[in-house]
Amino acid sequence: MTRRTIEVDDEVFAFLQQHCEPLVDTPNDVLRRLLLGGGSEELPEKAVAPGKRLLRRPGALLPLIKAGILAPGDVLRHEQPRRRMVHEATVTARGWLKLADGRSFSTPSRALAEQTGTTINGWAYVHVPSGEPLHVLRARVEHD
Repeated sequence: MTRRTIEVDDEVFAFLQQHCEPLVDTPNDVLRRLLLGGGSEELPEKAVAPGKRLLRRPGALLPLIKAGILAPGDVLRHEQPRRRMVHEATVTARGWLKLADGRSFSTPSRALAEQTGTTINGWAYVHVPSGEPLHVLRARVEHD
């Protein structure tokens, strides 16, 4: 893919930083998500040449899927008892998390932050089929 250089003012750069996942997203990732994909795994049809289907990068959960720990369609849950709220996301085949409203996120932290409205460690999601937090499942993959 050809890369181009663009200049942005400080206000636009600050906006990009507010909408990125630190140490994960590049400014290009944020612009692509906000302008073309709306947080979706697949780019919208108008952004891709006719007859082509372009997928974005794999999500953070893909290694857990490849290890057989997670499966596409598995539900992840985070409970906030004091707020009496339960947040759920579904694992996609490419390792993304899909929310009930249709938005998809490449990392658990970004998905859970969108659901809770605050910065939060998304690896605290509980994998419903196993009852274990994602960070425990991730540690298994990292130690193997």
